[in-house]
Amino acid sequence: MEAYEAYLSQYPHSKPLQVLPCGGATRQQTVANALSHLPEGVQFIAVHDAARPLVNHTLLDRLIATAQQYGTAVPALPVQDTLKRSADGRQVWQTMPRDNLYRVQTPQIFRADWLLNAHRRAVEEGFEEATDDAQLLERAGYPVHLTAGDPRNIKLTTPEDLSLLRLYAGEGALTRTGIGYDIHQLTEGRKLMLGGVEIDYPLGLQGHSDADVVLHAVCDALLGAAVLGDIGQHFPNSDPRWKDTASLSLLQQVGALLQRHGWRPLHIDAMTIAEAPPLAPFIPTMRTQIAQTLGILPEQVSIKATTNEGMDAVGARRAIACYAVATIYPIPGEANNEQIPTQTG
Repeated sequence: MEAYEAYLSQYPHSKPLQVLPCGGATRQQTVANALSHLPEGVQFIAVHDAARPLVNHTLLDRLIATAQQYGTAVPALPVQDTLKRSADGRQVWQTMPRDNLYRVQTPQIFRADWLLNAHRRAVEEGFEEATDDAQLLERAGYPVHLTAGDPRNIKLTTPEDLSLLRLYAGEGALTRTGIGYDIHQLTEGRKLMLGGVEIDYPLGLQGHSDADVVLHAVCDALLGAAVLGDIGQHFPNSDPRWKDTASLSLLQQVGALLQRHGWRPLHIDAMTIAEAPPLAPFIPTMRTQIAQTLGILPEQVSIKATTNEGMDAVGARRAIACYAVATIYPIPGEANNEQIPTQTG
């Protein structure tokens, strides 16, 4: 209530919202309790689940027009999946025909006198198992009219629904982005490794591991996006285990670390800065190496190359550098494959 009062203070011309103590043991009881607070003269009533926060004006306009014409309006979507009946969530008992079946949503709009009478009759007959108010009107003999629902008008039931809500709502929090940077000096007596590819060149990069600046920058970008530190924290140059280690191995471990924390790479963009050698012929293989190591598609990996126009250590051919940006997204929760819970209503 404090948050709502603060909202009204910011938007004084907003229509007031009355919050009533009407919660019941069941959905049907809650609606019945709310109906007892109705003022006189109400012609239509809209019943809406708070678990559906994405209702929009287009859907509301469609429902109001239908209710004004027929006395009832229920948003519905045709069932598109094959339906199976099972008693235990393991063995299929029956395949159900999906013809003429619809998934209904809320808000549902009814003539006030019809809805009140339907609830009264349900109480008199001892019926307390309605999963929506349209069911009560059906039992009372009133016509219930369907109108096109909205696929985005989802009901929040599982954690996966919340992720979908964030996607539909355009929240940036659904994905995260990190940046990485690395630079190493060129030296004799070392292989030149870039993007997991060995390149024929008289100089290599100096470092504790194989000094692959492309993969190091990508690792740091991924770690930064997931707020998991940096490559030096996980693979310090003071640890002999990482001496001359192939950076593809480090990238693989970073990918596994992200997965343990519930994240998966969505897109990687790396810009390599080197005066020499020319890198364009090697970029397709780099993209493939990175993608295979992280378990994503090459289309999700972008590698570019440019020079530093003769400036600083890179321009003087004494070093190679790389910037990388990585976008990650949360891994959807996996369903329990042991048993599917049976529906209870």
